[in-house]
Order: sequence, then structure tokens, then C-alpha cells
Amino acid sequence: MRTQLLDIIPYRADPLSGHQVSPAERLEQTVIAAVRAEELGYDAVGVGERHAGPFLSSSPTVVLAAIAQATRTVRLTTGVTVLSVLDPVRVAEDYATIDQLSRGRLDLVIGKGNEAAQFPLFGLELDDQWELLEEKYALLRVLWEQESVTWPGGPFTRPLNDVTTLPRPYGGRPRVWHGSANTLFSASLAARHGDPLFSANAIQPLENYGVLVDHYRSEHARHGHDPRTAFVGAGAGALFIADTREEAIAQYGPVYEAIVQATNVPGNNTPFRDIRHAVAEGPALVGTAADVIDKIARFHDRLGHSLQSISLPTTLPFPQQLEILERFALEVAPALRRSFPTHLWTDDDPGAGRATVPENPAWGTPGEVVPAVGATASAAPSTAGATL
Repeated sequence: MRTQLLDIIPYRADPLSGHQVSPAERLEQTVIAAVRAEELGYDAVGVGERHAGPFLSSSPTVVLAAIAQATRTVRLTTGVTVLSVLDPVRVAEDYATIDQLSRGRLDLVIGKGNEAAQFPLFGLELDDQWELLEEKYALLRVLWEQESVTWPGGPFTRPLNDVTTLPRPYGGRPRVWHGSANTLFSASLAARHGDPLFSANAIQPLENYGVLVDHYRSEHARHGHDPRTAFVGAGAGALFIADTREEAIAQYGPVYEAIVQATNVPGNNTPFRDIRHAVAEGPALVGTAADVIDKIARFHDRLGHSLQSISLPTTLPFPQQLEILERFALEVAPALRRSFPTHLWTDDDPGAGRATVPENPAWGTPGEVVPAVGATASAAPSTAGATL
């Protein structure tokens, strides 16, 4: 199994103390954590995109460009690129630029997003969100696959005549994943094109996401695509690792419950109202390293995923976040790699379509402690909003 660090860059005050770091420090932390994730052997780092609510991820291309220049081998992903509200020409240009800067390390994850308030900001209707995504993705594929593109236009895209977007992607069209949280549409769109699926797996019960994955795999096969390309990625709820389960619940429980209460709005609502309920039945990864391994194994039993994404509890002091990042890498990820091997992003991956990124020899062997580099640049406590 591959591992990914995702930051949708939530930005809110600590729900217990009320303290909040500056936007500059919060963005710096995103880059530092990505660099540390590469050092620790994570396979990918991702940046989300939000245009409403308490988030600093309205310009993910800028943040990913900074990460691209600060890293050498780790894959760069999004989570998600809200294609429904964006111009496909601009998306083709911006992300091809990141692909060039990173020497072909980009995997794009697209979706319509889960913030209803973003559509009016761009003069769009919420009722059109799925049709917007479908038509704009069709154009994005053409722009990345072809030069001198002539496009007839449609309800949501303008006609184009003899257009070649620059720069071109580094080594062919980047792989595109489809983020899916609560409907079958994105799963169906991914299956139709033979693209991989990224299940949110962050808020609702596991079975809800299992239904989406089952539909995706069935449709992927029905469309005649190579089953070896039917990759699934999965997110997770809150992450907090401690020496004992009770210690983890006691330390992170009050934070988790305060954030859930503050963010329980349509699109982000969860049935898990307290930390023990979320740990027992939900997607929260809170407990010992063994607890986290066991829960991800349960995810895998239902989803069969090849990529596990985690997000740090960003209301905690930043050094503590980095400690959790390291514990997951050293105590959890090696077990996942051994138990759930995958050909994703290897020479045996038939859908990659381009050169694979070499392993970083500095990562060492599973379980080897890798010294932190640059981890103290933002040592002041960070209490920005946690990802749930």
C-alpha cells in the first residue's frame, strides 16, 4: 500500500484555547510537512482546494509549486481540484506547469468539491455541478492529450479553435483520479474513462464508501478497461497516535468533539458525535499504531485500496503534528506496505502512461529512524483547524 499526506489547509482557531496562527505560518507548515513526509518515505503529498469556509487552500497550484521546488521525489497530488468551478484551459496550463517543475511527479485528483457556497462565487449554479464537472473534464483530457485543439464548446465551455496549451505536461498526460464522497456520479465518471477513484472515507460510515467503490469497479469492468488500472485511494478521519488508546482518546477527544460540533454542516456532517463512537465505528484513526494498522486493514477489507491518505490534526502544536507524521511513517506504513502490496506507481502499473519516480535512497529501510530536516522552522505551537 502507498501512503499520502493530504492537507486541505483548514484555518480556524483552536476550539479549546481560541489561539490561531498567522496565515503565513499555516502555509509554511504545509510546505514543511510535505518536505518531512518525503524524508520519511511517504509516496505522495497532496494539497486540497476550497473557495468557501475557513481554509487557506484557494490557490493550491501556488502551494504545490512551492512543494515541488522543496522536494525531489515525492508524488504531488490534489484533493480535490474543484474542476466544476474552474476554467479547463487554465487548469491544463497551471498543472502542466507544476508537472514540469516537478519533472513529472503530478497526479491530479478532480471533483466538484463539497462546499456548496463556492458555486455562487464563480457565477455558477449548484444544480449544474455534475454537468460542469463532466464537460470540463472532457475538455481537460483533450487539451492534455492533443495539440491544435478545436473544441465545439457546450453549455459550460466555450468553443476553441487550433489551441495548444503551454507548457505541455512533462511526460504525457498526468494520471487523473476522481474524488468521490457521497454520490455515484464521480465513481461512474472515473469508471467510464478508466481512471482511478479516490474515496473520501473521512466522515461517513465505511459501508457508505464501500457502495461507491463497488459501483466503480463494476462500471470499470463493464466499460472494458484493464482491471489492473482500477486503483482506489482512500482518505481517513482524524489521525492521532499515542502509546495507549486511552491516552489518544483523552488527548485528542475534546479537540475532535469541539471541531465536529463547529463544522457539522451539510456536506461535512458526520453521524459520529463523540470520539469513542468515531474510533469504534467511524473512520477516525485515533489510538495506538497497532489500532491504526487494524483500522486501515478493515478499510482495505472493504475497499481494496492501494493508496491510503492521512491528514494531520492541525489544531495541535506543529512539532506534535510532525511527531504524529513520523510515527505513522515508522510504525504504521511499513506494516501496510508488507500486508497490502500494490503495483501502483511502479513499472508494472499499466495505466501510469509515463516514467515512474525512483525511490529516494535516503528513505532507508522500513522502521529506520530518519533525522528531521528543517522541522524546526515553525516550532511555535500551531492551532489551525483540524482536518476531519
